[in-house]
Amino acid sequence: MADASRKIAADVPAPAAAVPLATTMRPKRRRRSRGWMLLPLLVVLAAGGWYGWEKWYAPAPAEAVITEAAVRGDLENSVTAAGLLSPIKDVDVGAQVSGQLKSVKVEIGDVVKQGDLIAEIDSASIETQIEINEAELANLKAQMIDKSAQVVLRQANLTRQRALVAGNSAAQSALDEAVAELATAQASVESFEAQIRKQQAQLKDSRINLGYTKIYAPMSGTIVNVSAKEGQTLNANQSAPTIVTMADLSTMTVEAEVSEADVGKLSVGMEAYFTLLGQPGKRYAGTLRQIQPTPQTENNVVLYYALFDVPNPQGILMMNMTAQVFFVEAAARDVLTVPVAALTNDDGKGGAEVTFVAPGGKRETRAVESGIRNRVRVEVKSGLSEGDAVVVGSGSSTSSSSSTRSSKRRGMPPPMF
Repeated sequence: MADASRKIAADVPAPAAAVPLATTMRPKRRRRSRGWMLLPLLVVLAAGGWYGWEKWYAPAPAEAVITEAAVRGDLENSVTAAGLLSPIKDVDVGAQVSGQLKSVKVEIGDVVKQGDLIAEIDSASIETQIEINEAELANLKAQMIDKSAQVVLRQANLTRQRALVAGNSAAQSALDEAVAELATAQASVESFEAQIRKQQAQLKDSRINLGYTKIYAPMSGTIVNVSAKEGQTLNANQSAPTIVTMADLSTMTVEAEVSEADVGKLSVGMEAYFTLLGQPGKRYAGTLRQIQPTPQTENNVVLYYALFDVPNPQGILMMNMTAQVFFVEAAARDVLTVPVAALTNDDGKGGAEVTFVAPGGKRETRAVESGIRNRVRVEVKSGLSEGDAVVVGSGSSTSSSSSTRSSKRRGMPPPMF
């Protein structure tokens, strides 16, 4: 029995060796790794689905509006232009006689009065010419005395010859000769009288030129330029050389360049003002004095010059300053205004409509009467009250939402992502 048991036991195969726990759990860990790999894909699908639902099924956001309160203020409609400042009056002071510039009495910036001495030219040659003319005049006057005496003598001879001829004591030919001699003597006197007048005129001219050697200020003003230097020789035979330039800076003229599109809006006498780059908040007012008829063309742009004057008692305004000029077509003070963008159905004759938001949030449209306007704001004469919130614009939804709503209307399928 014991032998049989051992035989059976020998025929039965030995049990397999124990397998480690890690080896037996490997298939389960493989299934878990595959699940974690699918998780990002599920997240992407969920996000895409939510995005598609939001774009397709979510209600469109309410339209937003931009409002601005109607306020009171000053309003003007004006034509703008660029301009330069120049003195109302200026003059080039030159020399009328030739000669060496002896001295210059002024410098740039000096304020002079009319009649003040500005410069002197050497007068030696002119003084010499005066002496020559005086001597020649004296010579002519001396000869004139001789010729006058000849006339007296010829007159006496003529009287005597007439008496002799009347008594038959002389021939008629002697009387004729006496008449001719008297006429010749009288003609000589007249010739010398003419020469004397000519010489007197030359002497007068020389004395005038002597006066021109001293140059005086022709008006009151400021010296803005000195063109000649002391010791310089001036030649006035061909053209008058400029010594200094004077300007009246007590009043300045604004020369505004107005385009041909705007010049028709201007009229002489209209209100105008300008501002300076260095003083943007200060206005200098005047009245349009002149619109020059001859334009200037720059780069195929036709510009007309409009001029107006402004006082400059303190000398703040200077030559060639750049000015921003405004010609006022219409103006109103302390009026109710709204942005131009608030107007709808504007007929251009004062009739328009404005949409405003009531205190409860409801929008209302009213007919209003508009007045003067500029590029930004417009006057409202009636139809609104101060503080009313007028609609000047509206918000817009995103382009994708607009595309989605448009797709709905056309029956197109919504985008998935």
